[in-house]
Amino acid sequence: MDQGIKSRPRYQPFRIDPAGTQHLIVTDQPSPPPGISGAAELWTIAPHPGGQSFPTPAALLASLPGHLARQGPGFRLYAIGTEPFIWDVAYIATHAGLTEGELFLHHAGSLARRVHCIHCKTNTDRVTTNIVTCAGCGANLLVRDHFSRRLRAFMGVQVDAETPGILPPIETLYP
Repeated sequence: MDQGIKSRPRYQPFRIDPAGTQHLIVTDQPSPPPGISGAAELWTIAPHPGGQSFPTPAALLASLPGHLARQGPGFRLYAIGTEPFIWDVAYIATHAGLTEGELFLHHAGSLARRVHCIHCKTNTDRVTTNIVTCAGCGANLLVRDHFSRRLRAFMGVQVDAETPGILPPIETLYP
């Protein structure tokens, strides 16, 4: 559903930044993409030879701030995975002081979205349809293509505010 909204993130293909001197790749994918060289440290949620594995994405994200605090000039961070994961990494990295030139985001895997209800401010994760019931207030939300980098989510607005219970067809758009 292209709504003509320009806030939708655009991602570049994965590549190691040659200007970096230290590289950390974090991913929530079962296997990292091809092109990862031995010069980069790898954090995954699935065991991978030569990498550090974590039991869940939350565990990986919890370990990230301390690691970033110990990094110096030339450090590069690459987040590869679903949009909620890579934007959670971006949030942590930004708060740790990394700049846009030190952080690289690469979408991989599911297109499922995190949707932010503009009415109750609750996030609903793993949304694959154009209409979703808010996990907080129960409103029927239209999943807009407007992405907020600050909130790390797509915006959801009540679709049946004027005609309660009357919804457009629900379609799977983000498998």
